[in-house]
Amino acid sequence: MTWYKKTTPEIIEELQTNQNGLTMTDRQTRLTEQGENVISETQQIPKWRKLMKHFTDLLMVVLMVAAILKAITGDYAESGIIFAVVVINGLVGYWQERKAEASLNGLKQLMGKEATIYLHGRRKKVPVASLVAGDLVVLGPGDVVPADLRLMMTHDLVIEESILTGESEPVHKKHDTIDSEAIIGDQHNMAFSGTHVESGSATGIVVETGDHTQIGQINQAIQSVETQETPLIKKMKQLNHQLFRCIIALVLFLIFFTTIRYGFEVNVMFSSVIALIVAMIPEGLPAVLTMILSMGVKEMSEQQAIIKTMPSVETLGAMTVICSDKTGTLTKNQMTVVEVISEHQDDHARVIDIMTNCQDIKQTQQQKAKDLVGNPTEKAILHYAEAFDQPLKTTISQLPFNSAYKYMATLHPIDEQKKAMLFVKGAPEVLLSHAHISEQEKQKWLDRGTKLASQGQRLIGFAYKEVSVDHILTHDSVSGLTFTGLAGIIDPPKESAIRSVKECLQAGIQVKMITGDHADTAQAIGKQIGLKHTDQVLQGIDIDHMSEEELQKAVNHVDIYARTTPAHKLKIVTALQKNGEIVGMTGDGVNDAPALKKADIGIAMGIKGSEVTKQAADMVLADDNFHTIAHAVKEGRRIYDNLKKTILFFLPTAFAQGLIVILALLLNRPLPLTSVQILWVNMVTTITLSYALGFEKASKDAMRRPPRLIKEGILNGYSFFRIAYVSLLIMIPAYWLAIQFDGTGLQQSILLQNIVIAQAVYLINCRELLAPAFNRGIFKNRALLISFAALIVLQTLALGTPFGQQLLGVQQLSFLQHLTILANGILLFGVVEVEKWFSAKYQKRQKAAPVNLG
Repeated sequence: MTWYKKTTPEIIEELQTNQNGLTMTDRQTRLTEQGENVISETQQIPKWRKLMKHFTDLLMVVLMVAAILKAITGDYAESGIIFAVVVINGLVGYWQERKAEASLNGLKQLMGKEATIYLHGRRKKVPVASLVAGDLVVLGPGDVVPADLRLMMTHDLVIEESILTGESEPVHKKHDTIDSEAIIGDQHNMAFSGTHVESGSATGIVVETGDHTQIGQINQAIQSVETQETPLIKKMKQLNHQLFRCIIALVLFLIFFTTIRYGFEVNVMFSSVIALIVAMIPEGLPAVLTMILSMGVKEMSEQQAIIKTMPSVETLGAMTVICSDKTGTLTKNQMTVVEVISEHQDDHARVIDIMTNCQDIKQTQQQKAKDLVGNPTEKAILHYAEAFDQPLKTTISQLPFNSAYKYMATLHPIDEQKKAMLFVKGAPEVLLSHAHISEQEKQKWLDRGTKLASQGQRLIGFAYKEVSVDHILTHDSVSGLTFTGLAGIIDPPKESAIRSVKECLQAGIQVKMITGDHADTAQAIGKQIGLKHTDQVLQGIDIDHMSEEELQKAVNHVDIYARTTPAHKLKIVTALQKNGEIVGMTGDGVNDAPALKKADIGIAMGIKGSEVTKQAADMVLADDNFHTIAHAVKEGRRIYDNLKKTILFFLPTAFAQGLIVILALLLNRPLPLTSVQILWVNMVTTITLSYALGFEKASKDAMRRPPRLIKEGILNGYSFFRIAYVSLLIMIPAYWLAIQFDGTGLQQSILLQNIVIAQAVYLINCRELLAPAFNRGIFKNRALLISFAALIVLQTLALGTPFGQQLLGVQQLSFLQHLTILANGILLFGVVEVEKWFSAKYQKRQKAAPVNLG
């Protein structure tokens, strides 16, 4: 409903109320019909269902099946470990959920508890929840607006609406009817639920309550937005399906081939299939991936980025677009005088004098602008004037600023003279119309102002005139002025934001600025921070007239969006996602919450962000700095690289164990390793080696390469090639060497040691996806060195002590046997390094059609 377009008599007639307020009977009837003035809650999912869903995804099912199979084969220890991993992962996932509920609770906190209304013509305090359409509400300084109101009468009313508009500058309200279309930030005759009255007073008619208010509609938007599945979760599900298909194919092949050839008994075949599945499922992988993600969370927290859900760490590295708010994120959120224009030095001194004295918030010379409470523009002017140490004058009288006449005037006595000085500041065009100045000079000043305004600056003019000391200050006094100067004020961009935008663009990440501010200001800031597409600014009203398809096309070549509402932000994020982008959205006001929840990664401001926004976000910036996002993106890319390295390390060794089982069965030989020995190999890998890759530093090109292809899985064509040949390089030499010796115990000892050494060597290969494994970074990863030390200790205990030999059913190896096994490891390392060198060369030659190998 466009209440701002209706006159007061029209609203009174439509809502069937009057200037004395509703009667108690009318209020009770309407309350029954309309319902309470509260934000409604969606039906909550039972806690047990929320908990159980974390145990029903494919990865959890795979692990539980593996645990059951382990138990069937008698490996109760490993079965218990796997079940423990399942339970821990499920519980962590459950506690990380609840974003929608938390957001709703935050919105409720914005609503006040009591409101003052007119009841039978008398003022009365009533519960906010009892307000109905037609109630006449009284507003005063410090009040929280209790519902959406159409203002009837205003007295210097100033309301802070940043929770809805995202703009820190308070809004001067009036009750005049607005004829044209206006977005929320321009509806000056409306007061919206949840906003704060800074000064002045007013009376307004309740026109919307509960879910129909602007803040209620935001709540509905938050509840309707489906939680986005992170790229990592999607890719892990894809990986699970790939592993399933591979294992099932091998099991079916094994069953048919060996049965037809050897006629195996059912119980033997069942045992063999279980051994194959147990060997090939990398049950330690989820725990390792969780550890790497949790390390990323810790690392980011030290860089002022608080991550609320672990998969979001990796999503940061996949971002292709960052949609950022302007005020306080890209800019300093501190109005600053950036330019002062005056004709002569004396005129500049006069401007400083007016800046210092034509104000009402600084009372003593000792007060500093940064400590003052008041209008941001006023504080910016005083901060600029402080540098000139101009003394405060005595103020005889003043005319406070009002949006109706757009100026402020103060009267000051001149020392030892029977005269006074009238200082005036305000809108330049208004002061020029009251100045004693030629048309040519007036146009000259207007042209200067236009130039500053084109740079997004807010203009303040300064003028004065000399009067008698007994002059009575009225609006008639503001005439015949001497116009002395002009100041340009703007919330300037942060230097760190400029650097970070450049860094993001180099990393192939688009940066888009979405603000509630005016188009000229937004465009000026966009150019200053270095956005790519700054020629066109898309405004909220433009978006309203676009179809979904038109907006999807527009977002590809527009980086600046001005005069936007919460609905516009949500539309922009949705359009980008439909174009296949991974979208990060920053915000601080309640108005940003739906878009943050819709985005792939919602980023809230920790200092000036509302509680609602923080609860809806995936990440909170503790320092409100855009530069922190760039750091987080780099960390996200490092984590994804390390996750991929870890998976490329885990799978070949798991597949090699499976292939050894298959080979033994194909050759009609007994199972090469016992369940306890397979358990030992897997546990040694999980406890020692696998964690080391999570500590690798970011590669040098982490922020110089474009985001990875969105549709590419964790395993691409190159990954399958690497897994296949490395599995064979581990399996064939190990199995061949083992069968050269007599005795099952000796063969199993050689095979076990061979697999462990091959894993250790291949871990070094995996430090770099394509670059040489040995570089300076190897000595910076202390975890890698500790892992090798732990591995040596564990293997020595296993093969070199009576307890270990008895537990695992192995025996001590000779020096020559150890040397032969080491040679197999060196062969594996060399082949992989040579392959990586050729693959890197091939990738460089494919610049015209690049193949993403990592």
